[in-house]
Amino acid sequence: MKNLEEIKELLVVVDMVNGFCKKGALADKHIMHIVPELERLIQYYKNMQDAQVAFIRDAHKKGCAEFNKFPEHCLEGTWESEIIDEFKHYVEGSLVYKKNSRSALFAPNFMNDLNKMKELRRVIVAGCCTDLCDTDLAIPMVNYFDEMDRDVEIIVPKNVVETYDAPWHNREEYQNYAFKLMEQEGIKLVKSLGGIS
Repeated sequence: MKNLEEIKELLVVVDMVNGFCKKGALADKHIMHIVPELERLIQYYKNMQDAQVAFIRDAHKKGCAEFNKFPEHCLEGTWESEIIDEFKHYVEGSLVYKKNSRSALFAPNFMNDLNKMKELRRVIVAGCCTDLCDTDLAIPMVNYFDEMDRDVEIIVPKNVVETYDAPWHNREEYQNYAFKLMEQEGIKLVKSLGGIS
């Protein structure tokens, strides 16, 4: 594990778990199309000396409050809550956080680790779902760093985020809405992370 106090860049891979990417009440296999580009990004940051990769896993408790708003999904200890096989071999040496809400900022130890990263200058948010867990991490993180008077740039490369499609949830509409909302909050949106993916 790298020394968190020396980390300057953090790649946060949000909810690339079976229950969103492969099978489950909120799964959409279309999300898998971002895997090749996201894997290139993971490899780049794994090999960068002053960078760290963090994986976020939805891991809900049975009967949790979120299930009042969404169907039951990604229960802690189940296959749905596991990181997809394509990324499992990158977990070693990475930070891993389990969350019981849409925002990883409130996952156990996430904020504590952010505070240890005194040299942090840039956070890349990737994964799914763009309009839910990605936005609910990126925007609170902007506000948190502002509150702490820390100059940390939050970047979302559009080629490594995706959301699901459902009769009540038009993928393109919600994705575009999320991009507008994040941009309004000062998050830097890029087509891809130039020279990396």
